[in-house]
Amino acid sequence: MKVKGKVWSMFMLLLITVVVTAGCGNKANNEGQGGNTAGGTETSTPTTKNDKDIVIAINSNFITLDPHNASDTHSISAARTMYEGLMGFDENMNVVPVLAASHSISEDGLVYTFNLQENVKFQDGTDFNAEAVKVNIARIQDEKNNLRLRKSFAKVAKVETPDAKTVVITLSEPYNAFLNKVAMAPIISPKALEENGADISKKPVGTGPFKFKEWVQGDRLVVEKNTDYWQKDLPKVDSITFRPVPENGSRIAMLKTGEADFIYPMPTEQVSEVEGLEGITIDTIDSTIVRYVTLNTMKKPFDDVKVRQAINYAINKDAYIKVVKSGLGAKLDSTMSSKTQYYSPQTGYDYDIEKAKQLLAEAGYPDGFETEIWGENESETMKGMQFIQQQLALVGIKVEVKSMEGGTLSDQINAAKTPEEAKIQMWYVSWSPSSGDADGATRGLFSSEMFPPAGSNTAYYKNENVDKWIAEANKSVDPEAAKSIYANIQKTVWEDAPWAFMGVDQIISGKRSNLEGVKVFPDGSINVLNAEVK
Repeated sequence: MKVKGKVWSMFMLLLITVVVTAGCGNKANNEGQGGNTAGGTETSTPTTKNDKDIVIAINSNFITLDPHNASDTHSISAARTMYEGLMGFDENMNVVPVLAASHSISEDGLVYTFNLQENVKFQDGTDFNAEAVKVNIARIQDEKNNLRLRKSFAKVAKVETPDAKTVVITLSEPYNAFLNKVAMAPIISPKALEENGADISKKPVGTGPFKFKEWVQGDRLVVEKNTDYWQKDLPKVDSITFRPVPENGSRIAMLKTGEADFIYPMPTEQVSEVEGLEGITIDTIDSTIVRYVTLNTMKKPFDDVKVRQAINYAINKDAYIKVVKSGLGAKLDSTMSSKTQYYSPQTGYDYDIEKAKQLLAEAGYPDGFETEIWGENESETMKGMQFIQQQLALVGIKVEVKSMEGGTLSDQINAAKTPEEAKIQMWYVSWSPSSGDADGATRGLFSSEMFPPAGSNTAYYKNENVDKWIAEANKSVDPEAAKSIYANIQKTVWEDAPWAFMGVDQIISGKRSNLEGVKVFPDGSINVLNAEVK
């Protein structure tokens, strides 16, 4: 990969020079990228395998199967095959009832009452009931467990179970995103929690349509049909095997031969190559996924806002969309996607090399500086980091690209217990609010309470007004008031530039044409509840 990376860097530098010179008018030809194995074939030949067993190829490893501690979208997708929550999401990211048959909220926004589905069992044969919900919320809230969902349940004052089918949750103050957070909290079997404890991430037991079979880190996750699943006539397949395949061309080849029934993400540069092939279908939807580079605001030189703004001016976002995303996306013009609740568009940071150089000089870096950028080792992420490297070189910023496997990268980031211990400088990454709300696109990324490992504020961004506004927005029971507060947050963060604001993805997946019911939701999570091979 190092040799290929150098060859690709040379190719990309020439390509970017041409694109920028031509005003980004030409579509990039990316066929040389990363040793792709998918050639220009016009037909696809499926391999022979059991039609009731499907294979899904994804671009990176799962981090954890603990549904209360998952923050990456792939891990959330995996957990949702085996687990369910009181609430869930439909394909438009609306909150819908799942294990709760119905619910009600008091007028003051403090009391949430859930009436549970009946005759539901966990995959270990134990009953799903109100006590199970109470046990799970207690686990999430326990500070000793240090789970990622804990902050989302910090306002839960008490959980009452008047009977086996009723749960009453009382908050200490209103929290307008709480129902969305409930949808992010799958229910684990209390028996499994008691027996497996800290190993629950390797021995998942929920109420979902599929149950755990095996997880070979870096190779495959296999889930099999839950024959006692409570929803009638589901699931319709016997097993699902998830295979992490970081290299884009390999995922394409698997789809063409039928070794994979579904691949996500579909490499943007190869959509035109695969479109129209017999036996293959390409699906495209708009997303809530934003691409950005976090800049460690507590580490020099990124502690200077002029440096951070200079980086934003130095990167040609139009060229980024054309070269890295093959034109399938849009420039990021706020802290969140236009598909996210309370989105407020911003202006500025149009490509301007001279402005970038001026700001760097004013900050005391007229000749630039040296730094490094981290990211996962899958093909498109590598391409994105190399693009950023070449763009910043034009203003004197020398960037070393460091790619890592997803789990290793997560460990590196979360190993720092304080901002002072953090080694991260720049991180090219994506984020989608899987909770479907503005809070999910804001608090975990910009609240000073969310520095790693507690959250994903890897820019170590701290602004007292933003912290205050986040708290006010959460307490608001008036949608218009919340909208105004989130507009202030987006404007302030945009000006403070703790990120290099890159782009918004289109979600592109590829599948065998006889596969139905597997969908990627706008947040990038894969839903397999209705998977069926026709």
